[in-house]
Amino acid sequence: MGRMHADGTTTDAALVQRLLAAQFPAWAGLPVERVGSHGTVNAIYRLGTDLVVRLPRAEGGSRDVVTERRWLPRLARGLPVPVPVPLAEGVPAEGYPWSWSVCRWIDGDNPAAGSGSAELAGDIAEFVLALRRVDSTDGPPAYRSEPLAARDTETRAALAALDGVIDTATAAAVWSDALRAPGPQGPPVWVHGDLQPGNVLVAGGRLGAVIDFGCMGLADPAVDLIAGWYLLPAGPRRILRTRVGADPAMWARARGWALSVALMELSSYRTSNPVMAGIARHVIGEILEEPERGGGRGGAGGRPPPPPGRGPRPFRVGAY
Repeated sequence: MGRMHADGTTTDAALVQRLLAAQFPAWAGLPVERVGSHGTVNAIYRLGTDLVVRLPRAEGGSRDVVTERRWLPRLARGLPVPVPVPLAEGVPAEGYPWSWSVCRWIDGDNPAAGSGSAELAGDIAEFVLALRRVDSTDGPPAYRSEPLAARDTETRAALAALDGVIDTATAAAVWSDALRAPGPQGPPVWVHGDLQPGNVLVAGGRLGAVIDFGCMGLADPAVDLIAGWYLLPAGPRRILRTRVGADPAMWARARGWALSVALMELSSYRTSNPVMAGIARHVIGEILEEPERGGGRGGAGGRPPPPPGRGPRPFRVGAY
Protein backbone atom coordinates (compact mmCIF):
# COMPACT_ATOMS: atom_id res chain seq x y z
CA MET A 1 0.00 0.00 0.00
CA GLY A 2 1.43 3.37 -1.04
CA ARG A 3 2.26 6.38 1.07
CA MET A 4 -0.57 8.72 2.10
CA HIS A 5 1.68 11.08 4.09
CA ALA A 6 5.08 12.63 3.43
CA ASP A 7 6.45 10.94 6.54
CA GLY A 8 4.57 7.70 5.86
CA THR A 9 5.65 4.19 4.99
CA THR A 10 4.41 1.44 2.70
CA THR A 11 2.94 -1.86 3.85
CA ASP A 12 1.80 -5.14 2.32
CA ALA A 13 0.50 -8.55 3.34
CA ALA A 14 4.01 -10.03 3.38
CA LEU A 15 5.09 -7.47 5.98
CA VAL A 16 2.08 -8.35 8.14
CA GLN A 17 2.95 -12.05 7.94
CA ARG A 18 6.56 -11.36 8.98
CA LEU A 19 5.47 -9.20 11.91
CA LEU A 20 3.03 -11.84 13.12
CA ALA A 21 5.55 -14.65 12.77
CA ALA A 22 8.06 -12.77 14.89
CA GLN A 23 5.74 -11.38 17.56
CA PHE A 24 2.48 -13.38 17.61
CA PRO A 25 3.29 -16.82 16.17
CA ALA A 26 -0.09 -18.24 17.22
CA TRP A 27 -1.65 -16.09 14.49
CA ALA A 28 1.11 -16.48 11.93
CA GLY A 29 -0.62 -19.27 9.97
CA LEU A 30 -3.81 -17.33 9.34
CA PRO A 31 -4.48 -15.87 5.89
CA VAL A 32 -3.82 -12.13 5.51
CA GLU A 33 -5.85 -9.99 3.11
CA ARG A 34 -5.65 -6.23 2.57
CA VAL A 35 -8.94 -4.44 3.20
CA GLY A 36 -9.77 -1.70 0.74
CA SER A 37 -10.03 1.56 2.66
CA HIS A 38 -9.98 5.26 1.83
CA GLY A 39 -8.76 6.07 5.33
CA THR A 40 -5.64 8.17 5.72
CA VAL A 41 -4.27 6.95 9.07
CA ASN A 42 -4.13 3.13 9.04
CA ALA A 43 -3.54 0.34 6.55
CA ILE A 44 -6.02 -2.44 7.35
CA TYR A 45 -5.49 -6.19 6.87
CA ARG A 46 -8.00 -8.89 7.69
CA LEU A 47 -6.42 -11.76 9.59
CA GLY A 48 -8.32 -15.01 9.23
CA THR A 49 -12.05 -14.54 9.73
CA ASP A 50 -12.15 -12.98 13.19
CA LEU A 51 -9.19 -10.58 13.44
CA VAL A 52 -7.85 -7.43 11.85
CA VAL A 53 -4.34 -5.95 11.81
CA ARG A 54 -3.99 -2.17 11.75
CA LEU A 55 -0.66 -0.69 10.65
CA PRO A 56 -0.36 3.08 11.06
CA ARG A 57 0.76 4.86 7.91
CA ALA A 58 2.55 7.62 9.82
CA GLU A 59 3.98 8.31 13.26
CA GLY A 60 0.77 9.95 14.54
CA GLY A 61 -1.10 6.71 13.99
CA SER A 62 1.41 4.90 16.17
CA ARG A 63 0.54 7.22 19.05
CA ASP A 64 -3.11 6.35 18.44
CA VAL A 65 -2.32 2.67 19.04
CA VAL A 66 -1.06 3.47 22.54
CA THR A 67 -4.03 5.72 23.29
CA GLU A 68 -6.56 3.14 22.14
CA ARG A 69 -4.93 0.35 24.15
CA ARG A 70 -5.25 2.41 27.31
CA TRP A 71 -8.67 3.97 26.91
CA LEU A 72 -10.87 1.85 24.63
CA PRO A 73 -11.47 -0.96 27.16
CA ARG A 74 -12.75 1.68 29.59
CA LEU A 75 -14.99 3.35 27.02
CA ALA A 76 -16.32 0.12 25.53
CA ARG A 77 -18.11 -0.86 28.75
CA GLY A 78 -20.45 2.12 28.48
CA LEU A 79 -21.17 2.12 24.75
CA PRO A 80 -24.23 0.64 22.99
CA VAL A 81 -22.34 -0.77 19.97
CA PRO A 82 -19.09 -2.69 19.53
CA VAL A 83 -15.78 -0.84 19.23
CA PRO A 84 -12.39 -2.31 18.22
CA VAL A 85 -10.78 -2.97 21.60
CA PRO A 86 -7.15 -3.99 20.90
CA LEU A 87 -6.24 -7.62 21.60
CA ALA A 88 -2.51 -7.17 21.12
CA GLU A 89 0.00 -4.40 20.46
CA GLY A 90 2.93 -5.04 18.16
CA VAL A 91 6.25 -3.22 18.24
CA PRO A 92 8.46 -1.85 15.43
CA ALA A 93 10.25 -4.62 13.52
CA GLU A 94 10.98 -5.97 10.03
CA GLY A 95 11.73 -2.48 8.79
CA TYR A 96 8.33 -1.20 9.96
CA PRO A 97 8.95 1.77 12.31
CA TRP A 98 5.84 2.07 14.52
CA SER A 99 3.61 0.32 17.02
CA TRP A 100 0.67 -1.57 15.50
CA SER A 101 -2.34 -3.50 16.76
CA VAL A 102 -4.51 -6.58 16.36
CA CYS A 103 -8.25 -6.24 17.04
CA ARG A 104 -11.41 -8.28 16.59
CA TRP A 105 -12.96 -8.07 13.13
CA ILE A 106 -16.40 -6.40 13.23
CA ASP A 107 -18.77 -7.07 10.36
CA GLY A 108 -20.56 -4.17 8.69
CA ASP A 109 -20.36 -1.71 5.84
CA ASN A 110 -19.27 1.91 5.65
CA PRO A 111 -22.29 4.05 4.75
CA ALA A 112 -22.28 6.48 1.86
CA ALA A 113 -21.89 10.10 2.93
CA GLY A 114 -25.20 11.66 3.91
CA SER A 115 -27.19 8.45 3.37
CA GLY A 116 -28.30 7.74 6.94
CA SER A 117 -31.91 7.19 7.94
CA ALA A 118 -33.92 8.51 10.87
CA GLU A 119 -33.10 5.27 12.68
CA LEU A 120 -29.37 5.75 12.14
CA ALA A 121 -29.68 9.32 13.44
CA GLY A 122 -31.20 7.98 16.64
CA ASP A 123 -28.48 5.35 16.95
CA ILE A 124 -25.73 7.94 16.53
CA ALA A 125 -27.38 10.14 19.15
CA GLU A 126 -27.48 7.19 21.57
CA PHE A 127 -23.80 6.50 20.94
CA VAL A 128 -22.77 10.14 21.38
CA LEU A 129 -24.76 10.54 24.59
CA ALA A 130 -23.36 7.29 26.03
CA LEU A 131 -19.84 8.42 25.25
CA ARG A 132 -20.45 11.76 26.97
CA ARG A 133 -21.56 9.93 30.12
CA VAL A 134 -18.27 8.04 30.52
CA ASP A 135 -16.25 9.32 33.48
CA SER A 136 -13.81 11.93 32.17
CA THR A 137 -11.36 11.70 35.08
CA ASP A 138 -7.77 11.77 33.76
CA GLY A 139 -8.99 11.57 30.16
CA PRO A 140 -6.60 12.98 27.53
CA PRO A 141 -7.46 15.95 25.33
CA ALA A 142 -8.99 14.89 22.02
CA TYR A 143 -7.21 15.45 18.73
CA ARG A 144 -9.81 18.15 18.08
CA SER A 145 -9.87 19.64 21.57
CA GLU A 146 -8.93 23.21 20.64
CA PRO A 147 -11.47 26.05 20.56
CA LEU A 148 -13.02 26.49 17.14
CA ALA A 149 -11.36 29.90 16.79
CA ALA A 150 -7.93 28.26 17.03
CA ARG A 151 -8.62 26.72 13.61
CA ASP A 152 -9.29 30.06 11.93
CA THR A 153 -5.93 30.47 10.20
CA GLU A 154 -5.86 26.93 8.79
CA THR A 155 -9.52 27.04 7.79
CA ARG A 156 -9.10 30.31 5.90
CA ALA A 157 -5.98 28.92 4.23
CA ALA A 158 -8.06 25.97 3.00
CA LEU A 159 -10.72 28.40 1.77
CA ALA A 160 -8.09 30.30 -0.20
CA ALA A 161 -6.78 27.08 -1.72
CA LEU A 162 -10.30 26.13 -2.82
CA ASP A 163 -11.13 29.43 -4.51
CA GLY A 164 -12.84 28.55 -7.78
CA VAL A 165 -13.51 24.99 -6.59
CA ILE A 166 -16.37 25.76 -4.16
CA ASP A 167 -18.43 28.83 -3.25
CA THR A 168 -15.78 30.24 -0.92
CA ALA A 169 -17.69 33.46 -0.19
CA THR A 170 -20.65 31.57 1.25
CA ALA A 171 -18.37 29.13 3.06
CA ALA A 172 -16.47 32.03 4.64
CA ALA A 173 -19.76 33.55 5.83
CA VAL A 174 -20.82 30.26 7.41
CA TRP A 175 -17.41 29.93 9.06
CA SER A 176 -17.64 33.47 10.49
CA ASP A 177 -21.11 32.67 11.82
CA ALA A 178 -19.72 29.60 13.63
CA LEU A 179 -16.95 31.67 15.19
CA ARG A 180 -19.55 34.06 16.65
CA ALA A 181 -21.35 31.24 18.46
CA PRO A 182 -20.89 31.14 22.26
CA GLY A 183 -18.43 28.54 23.46
CA PRO A 184 -19.31 25.41 25.47
CA GLN A 185 -20.81 26.12 28.87
CA GLY A 186 -19.74 22.90 30.59
CA PRO A 187 -16.54 20.88 30.98
CA PRO A 188 -15.12 18.87 28.08
CA VAL A 189 -16.59 15.39 27.57
CA TRP A 190 -15.46 12.21 25.85
CA VAL A 191 -15.76 12.40 22.06
CA HIS A 192 -14.88 10.02 19.27
CA GLY A 193 -13.64 13.01 17.31
CA ASP A 194 -14.09 11.77 13.73
CA LEU A 195 -17.60 10.42 13.14
CA GLN A 196 -17.61 10.15 9.37
CA PRO A 197 -18.33 7.30 6.92
CA GLY A 198 -14.98 5.52 7.08
CA ASN A 199 -15.21 5.22 10.87
CA VAL A 200 -18.77 3.91 11.11
CA LEU A 201 -20.16 0.46 10.27
CA VAL A 202 -23.82 -0.09 9.53
CA ALA A 203 -25.90 -3.26 9.21
CA GLY A 204 -29.48 -3.21 7.99
CA GLY A 205 -29.45 0.57 8.09
CA ARG A 206 -28.64 0.64 11.80
CA LEU A 207 -25.41 1.56 13.56
CA GLY A 208 -23.45 -1.67 13.94
CA ALA A 209 -20.10 -0.40 15.26
CA VAL A 210 -17.88 2.65 15.57
CA ILE A 211 -14.21 2.16 14.70
CA ASP A 212 -10.91 4.08 14.59
CA PHE A 213 -10.79 6.01 17.85
CA GLY A 214 -7.46 7.69 17.13
CA CYS A 215 -9.00 11.16 17.59
CA MET A 216 -10.79 10.32 20.85
CA GLY A 217 -10.44 12.27 24.07
CA LEU A 218 -12.04 15.15 25.93
CA ALA A 219 -13.43 18.07 23.94
CA ASP A 220 -16.42 20.27 23.20
CA PRO A 221 -19.41 17.92 22.69
CA ALA A 222 -20.12 19.77 19.43
CA VAL A 223 -17.18 17.97 17.82
CA ASP A 224 -19.05 14.67 17.48
CA LEU A 225 -22.03 16.36 15.86
CA ILE A 226 -20.09 16.60 12.60
CA ALA A 227 -21.84 13.27 12.05
CA GLY A 228 -24.94 15.30 11.19
CA TRP A 229 -23.39 16.46 7.92
CA TYR A 230 -21.04 13.58 7.20
CA LEU A 231 -23.54 10.77 7.75
CA LEU A 232 -27.07 12.18 7.55
CA PRO A 233 -29.34 14.09 5.18
CA ALA A 234 -31.34 17.08 6.38
CA GLY A 235 -34.30 15.35 8.02
CA PRO A 236 -32.35 12.79 10.07
CA ARG A 237 -29.85 15.56 10.88
CA ARG A 238 -32.63 17.43 12.69
CA ILE A 239 -33.45 14.23 14.60
CA LEU A 240 -29.83 13.95 15.73
CA ARG A 241 -29.86 17.56 16.89
CA THR A 242 -33.01 17.08 18.93
CA ARG A 243 -31.98 13.74 20.45
CA VAL A 244 -28.66 15.08 21.74
CA GLY A 245 -30.25 18.31 22.99
CA ALA A 246 -27.99 20.60 20.98
CA ASP A 247 -28.89 24.24 21.63
CA PRO A 248 -28.36 26.85 18.89
CA ALA A 249 -24.82 27.66 20.01
CA MET A 250 -23.69 24.02 20.09
CA TRP A 251 -25.27 23.38 16.69
CA ALA A 252 -23.55 26.42 15.19
CA ARG A 253 -20.20 25.21 16.56
CA ALA A 254 -20.89 21.73 15.21
CA ARG A 255 -21.55 23.18 11.77
CA GLY A 256 -18.30 25.10 12.02
CA TRP A 257 -16.38 21.96 12.96
CA ALA A 258 -17.88 20.02 10.06
CA LEU A 259 -17.08 22.82 7.63
CA SER A 260 -13.51 23.31 8.88
CA VAL A 261 -12.70 19.59 8.74
CA ALA A 262 -14.24 19.17 5.30
CA LEU A 263 -12.46 22.22 3.87
CA MET A 264 -9.08 20.93 5.03
CA GLU A 265 -9.83 17.44 3.72
CA LEU A 266 -10.86 18.70 0.30
CA SER A 267 -7.86 21.00 0.10
CA SER A 268 -5.44 18.22 1.05
CA TYR A 269 -6.93 15.19 -0.75
CA ARG A 270 -8.29 16.57 -4.04
CA THR A 271 -5.73 14.58 -6.01
CA SER A 272 -4.35 12.00 -3.55
CA ASN A 273 -7.60 10.52 -2.17
CA PRO A 274 -10.65 10.99 -4.43
CA VAL A 275 -13.00 9.19 -2.02
CA MET A 276 -12.12 11.44 0.92
CA ALA A 277 -12.30 14.47 -1.34
CA GLY A 278 -15.74 13.40 -2.57
CA ILE A 279 -17.02 13.04 0.99
CA ALA A 280 -15.65 16.46 1.87
CA ARG A 281 -17.35 18.02 -1.18
CA HIS A 282 -20.64 16.45 -0.10
CA VAL A 283 -20.33 17.84 3.43
CA ILE A 284 -19.48 21.34 2.21
CA GLY A 285 -22.41 21.24 -0.20
CA GLU A 286 -24.83 20.18 2.54
CA ILE A 287 -23.67 22.98 4.82
CA LEU A 288 -23.82 25.69 2.16
CA GLU A 289 -27.29 24.66 1.01
CA GLU A 290 -28.85 24.63 4.49
CA PRO A 291 -31.61 27.21 4.96
CA GLU A 292 -30.61 27.61 8.62
CA ARG A 293 -27.00 28.57 7.94
CA GLY A 294 -25.75 32.09 8.56
CA GLY A 295 -27.57 32.77 11.83
CA GLY A 296 -30.99 31.48 10.76
CA ARG A 297 -33.06 29.00 12.73
CA GLY A 298 -30.05 26.69 13.19
CA GLY A 299 -27.44 29.41 13.72
CA ALA A 300 -26.07 30.88 16.91
CA GLY A 301 -29.16 32.99 17.45
CA GLY A 302 -31.86 30.70 16.08
CA ARG A 303 -34.27 28.20 17.57
CA PRO A 304 -33.82 24.44 17.59
CA PRO A 305 -35.87 22.43 15.09
CA PRO A 306 -39.18 20.83 16.09
CA PRO A 307 -38.99 17.39 17.70
CA PRO A 308 -39.22 14.41 15.36
CA GLY A 309 -42.01 11.90 15.29
CA ARG A 310 -41.69 8.29 16.31
CA GLY A 311 -38.16 7.38 17.35
CA PRO A 312 -36.03 4.35 16.54
CA ARG A 313 -36.51 1.01 18.25
CA PRO A 314 -34.20 -0.01 21.11
CA PHE A 315 -31.28 -2.06 19.86
CA ARG A 316 -28.09 -3.83 20.77
CA VAL A 317 -25.43 -5.16 18.60
CA GLY A 318 -10.19 6.25 11.29
CA ALA A 319 -7.31 13.28 10.70
CA TYR A 320 -7.60 16.89 10.69
